[in-house]
Order: sequence, then C-alpha cells, then structure tokens
Amino acid sequence: MAPPSSSVFPLELLERYGVPPHRCAMPNLGPVENRPFTDAHYQEVLSSFRRRPDERLAVYVHVPFCHVRCLYCACDTTVTHSVEKVDQYLDALEREMDMVTRLVGRGRKLDQLHVGGGTPNHLNEPQLARLMEILEYHFELSSNTCASIECNPRRASVGQLELLYGLGFRRISLGVQDLNADVQRAIGRVQSLNMVRDVYLTAREVGFENVNLDLVYGLPFQTQRSFLETLEQILELAPDRAACFSYAHDPSTRPHQHAINVNQLPSAAEKLGLFQNAVEAFTKAGYRWVGLDLFVRETDELFDAQREGRLYRNAIGYTTMPSTQVLAFGPSGIGEVGDALMQNEPDLRVWQKRVNSGHLPVAWGRQLSEIDRRRRDAMLYLMCNLQLPASSATDLEQEYSRLCRNAEHGLVEVSDAGIRVTSKGRYLLRGLCAEQDELVDWGSSQWRFRVPI
Repeated sequence: MAPPSSSVFPLELLERYGVPPHRCAMPNLGPVENRPFTDAHYQEVLSSFRRRPDERLAVYVHVPFCHVRCLYCACDTTVTHSVEKVDQYLDALEREMDMVTRLVGRGRKLDQLHVGGGTPNHLNEPQLARLMEILEYHFELSSNTCASIECNPRRASVGQLELLYGLGFRRISLGVQDLNADVQRAIGRVQSLNMVRDVYLTAREVGFENVNLDLVYGLPFQTQRSFLETLEQILELAPDRAACFSYAHDPSTRPHQHAINVNQLPSAAEKLGLFQNAVEAFTKAGYRWVGLDLFVRETDELFDAQREGRLYRNAIGYTTMPSTQVLAFGPSGIGEVGDALMQNEPDLRVWQKRVNSGHLPVAWGRQLSEIDRRRRDAMLYLMCNLQLPASSATDLEQEYSRLCRNAEHGLVEVSDAGIRVTSKGRYLLRGLCAEQDELVDWGSSQWRFRVPI
C-alpha cells in the first residue's frame, strides 16, 4: 500500500486527529454516579472472576526501573542503581500477587505473560529468576503460555539472554528508537548499530522464537533521509515484528522532556512523513501493517487475524486471544477484568505503601455499563480490523453517524454493510477512534507509547 503524500492531509485534519499517543491508558473519567472505584470494588470484581475458573487469562507485570532516564520517555519509571530498592519492589510485587490470587484463585492457567517497564532487564540475574518464581507460584505457566519481555539492548548480555530464555520467555522486544547518532545524543540514548546487531543476533542464537524491534518517530533531528537510513538498517536485521511509535512532547507532565529543544522537533506534517516512510519501507520489504503502528510478516498470526476480522487489543497489546481478562501487577499496571478497567498507582512509593499496608493499589477504575462496553468494543474492532459492520453499531447511532461524516475527508468508506477505513484514514486511525469516547482512548493506549527501553 503506497502511503499518501502528507500534503493530502490539511492542517485542520492533522490538528483534529493528532491525538497525543502518550495519553493515559485509562483516562480519569471521574466517579460514575458519585461512586469512585476503590480497592473494595476491585476486590468485588476479582471475587466475581473466581467463579469463572476456565476463563482465559493474561498477566502484565510492570518493572518500574531504568539505569538512566531517556529524555523522550513518557513512561512511569524510576532511575535507581540500588539492588535493595529492586528487592523491596519484588517483595511488594509478591504481596500484591498474594492478595489478588487469594481472590481469583491460585494456580490459574496463563495464556499470555508480558513483562514491561521501565526496563525489565535492569533486574540482575537473581532478581529475574525470583520474578519468575513469584509468577510460577501464583499462576500456572506452561509451554503454551506466550511469554514476552521488553529489553534495553544496552543492558543485555549473552548470559542474561540465555537466562531469560531458560526462564521461559520466547518473545523479546528490543528498544532501538533510532540509529542516527545526532538523534541518539539529543534523546540521551546512545547505542551503536553494531551493539544492537550483536544483541539481536545473540537473541536469535539463544533461541527466541520472536525478536521484535521498537522504533520512535518524531524525535529531534530526525529527517526523512536519516530515518530512511535507520529503516534500512532495521530491515537488514529482518525482525519478526517492528513497532513504530509516535513521540509525544509533553514536558508539562514529563518534566525531563524540557531538555529536548522543541525547535529541533519535526513539524506535524514532517512527522507524518516520517511514519509514511516507515509504512512504505516495511511494506516494500514484505511486512504487513497491523493496527496503528505495528509491522509483521505476512505469515504472522496477527496479520491472519486482521484479515479474518478477529484481531483484538488488550491491555498488553495486539492479540488473537478471545478473552480480554488481564491482571496487572506493579506500579501503573493496567488491567481489565470482567466489565471493569483499572490501573494501579503509578508512583512506586505510593504503590508500595498501599501494598505493604494490605490494600490493593488501584488508583483508577471504572465498571463499564452495557453501552460503555458496546461502544468500546465497536471502536476496538474498528481500530484492529479496519472496519465496523453496521450490525455492530446498534444503539450507537451518534458514534456511527460521526464516523460516517469522515467519508467527506476520504478517511472512511460507507456502505450498507458498514464502515471501512481507507488507506488514507489509517494514518489518522487513532484520532478517529479516540474522538468517539474517552473510553476508547484506553483501547489506543499501551499503544500509549510505552517505550522507555
């Protein structure tokens, strides 16, 4: 699919649909009917889930540590070199899992496990082994569990990669972001192509079944030419999947981003052009564009699922799992159980204090009404499968009509069967969905630019 020229998009469209990708995964919609979502409500949700022992389950663990703060980062993380501080985090993580599994039942089977951050491989080898021991005590992991982890290539040694594979991880995502030296210096993340290549090839040799690379576009000093060079170098490595995330500059909420000179950032049109280059480069190399910002091989199960209209996105990422149940652990962990969405306290100290005092550390949550769930399911389906059958829009006339109006801009095509996103509309898909309802922005998060590594 050839990308449209950025001139095709009027400035008004770019401003209207340019949703900041770092917006909170579950925005603070406030209390529902003056009833805030507390740890007591979370306990009710978890207890209800216990009565469905056969329902499929995923777990997300947030590791909130980095050895240095990258200037572009929009994630909840803490810079530390203290082994004791990480050990205390693991103590609290174990207590949190104790509390949750007492309610949902210990030993439930996991279909999916994802360890993100922060920088998960900031943990030393004994701490990584302990993390898996904690998980295996509380849940049943097997060879059928899809276990994935995010790693900073600057922290990855041969021994660490071998350990991670031995612990059961089969998918690994390496944070590259950009390979241009000027861009790397501007964002405080210097890593050579040779180093990235060595770590990538080592992961292959160790036996990881899926090695993914993460990129970020919209960074200072990025140009069409420099980013094309990065894309060419990435394609030479031939990753199984590649994510291309949008940088969001918001120093009001991420003060460390003040160190980035806004005059060195590409304009909105230039930024769109960078992503268009990524789409063209990956598709010419035989990859397929899935969802918002992911590129996969044609043989990938995610591409098959998108073609067949069964791709889904949960609090971990794109998946073919038919269930939405995700238990989240660690500060800022995002989960969904039953008809409830929730997020843990993002501050490490607050999260730890809550857990150590015997309380579930929920900071935000919402029990979805039937119309909330239908609206969110419809928009997630549109986001994942690029279409919305008219039959899925029952009782959503306002949202459906608003989407149909985008046909005049060439972003969607409307027929009696429903709505289909055009090749042009794909570039503004996040904004199209987020415009419908703030609940949908949860579905376009995590995706909310969780790329600290």
